[in-house]
Amino acid sequence: MHPEKRARRRQLLAQRRSLPASTWRDWSDRLCQNLRALPPFQQAETVLAYVSHRQEPDLSPLWQDLEKRWGLPRCVGRELYWHRWWRDRPLQPGAYGILEPEADAPLIDANEVDLILVPAVAGDRQGYRLGYGGGFYDRMLQLPEWFAVPTIGILFHSALQDSLPVEPWDRPLTGFCSEVGWHPRTTA
Repeated sequence: MHPEKRARRRQLLAQRRSLPASTWRDWSDRLCQNLRALPPFQQAETVLAYVSHRQEPDLSPLWQDLEKRWGLPRCVGRELYWHRWWRDRPLQPGAYGILEPEADAPLIDANEVDLILVPAVAGDRQGYRLGYGGGFYDRMLQLPEWFAVPTIGILFHSALQDSLPVEPWDRPLTGFCSEVGWHPRTTA
């Protein structure tokens, strides 16, 4: 792993953890409003999302949209399994303490998915994402069945960087959404 990535990840996670709860809530709510205004979100019927962990932006206000089918991940070994989730269904702590759907919830196939909301520690203007270092999303997005699905990285604006170190396996996302607005990927 790139040493600069490790250092930047530590710094940005500490910065995010230091946010007052009221700021985190306000920024998360504004981010959700910005996301709702984006055409890829408006047009999507099946959306893969995540459950906020360690003060990631909270997407739960979006789950009130009953017109959408929601998918949430379960970590199994080194892979993400996507399950259909309804807001009245319980979530349980998974391998990393992150809340996940129950194992018997129906699986979602890649060809059903219209949009993926990807958690990010940081992102850059070229669409590259700094994750948590486990490679779950990197491995998934390398698979051909996901190539055509739009991917929106979710982060707070303070985590948007001019550039990040890029590894050969990194795939750029369509763009990033923050509490400030939409940040589409630019080409260098």
